[in-house]
Amino acid sequence: MKTALLLLVTLRAALMAPRKLPHVPDVVFPPVPDDARLSSEHLRLLLETNQDPEVQPGLFQGDMALTNEMYDFWRVGLRWDVMPERMWQNSTVHYVISPLYDTSEYVTIYNAILTLNFLTCIKFVPWDGKADDFLLIWPVKYPHGCWSYVGRFGGPQIVSLQPPDEQGPNCLGDEGRSIHELLHALGIFHEQSRADRDNFVDIHPENIIPEFQVNFNKESLENTTYSFEYDYGSIMHYGQYYFSKEKDRPTITPKKKGVRLGQRREMSKTDCLKINALYGCLDKSTYHRRKYYTLCKFMGL
Repeated sequence: MKTALLLLVTLRAALMAPRKLPHVPDVVFPPVPDDARLSSEHLRLLLETNQDPEVQPGLFQGDMALTNEMYDFWRVGLRWDVMPERMWQNSTVHYVISPLYDTSEYVTIYNAILTLNFLTCIKFVPWDGKADDFLLIWPVKYPHGCWSYVGRFGGPQIVSLQPPDEQGPNCLGDEGRSIHELLHALGIFHEQSRADRDNFVDIHPENIIPEFQVNFNKESLENTTYSFEYDYGSIMHYGQYYFSKEKDRPTITPKKKGVRLGQRREMSKTDCLKINALYGCLDKSTYHRRKYYTLCKFMGL
């Protein structure tokens, strides 16, 4: 009896004990749809042409890790009725920030998390050692650059944020790129992928590196679920020279004069409203709707 009781106590303690972080290797192989898979030569080309750090990873549209199954449905964008398992349960995201970052880099990432916690009803909380699903915010060496899985994949999943080096700030010049990748992890796609984008921007295939033209595909019209106007200044919009053959040859330009495509400083008003709408923050109550509309209006770029 005493032995059985001791065994029960030991088992309970083991179950209640926080789990150790999984080992994160320097080189990882995130899923890439077959249509967007690149050869080592193509990946080297991205580095040689000095592309944006969101382009360098060579994943789908540069910085998004997707399975073939997700790629078959990527045009559904934000529709949880098709892929409900990709939503973070109870609007809660556990995270770990790698100890490999120095203090200033850690603060940059943490400020991005604080921004999302303040402007949305989604709560990023430090991993308690027990939650099965959580983000590992980590400076993996390959794929190089800034990238993330799209939505919740289950288990620990990487958000890769490359720290500054002698070439430049990479993903951590300020909190904008961290926010961009965290929004991918929440389930947001790039703005220029919208089905209606041709009404607002022109794509210039003659300037795009041929192997990467697939990254300029757009969602199908029947699957479009956006409730907000096209946002040139979205933190999720491509820059003007992404995947360009040469730095002075734009791959995407606005139809509207005097606007800049994309930015990586902070969420725009539309970005803020979009993520709140996606996770039902605007539907909780009249109070919550007024609260988040007000925050997005005054705090969004």
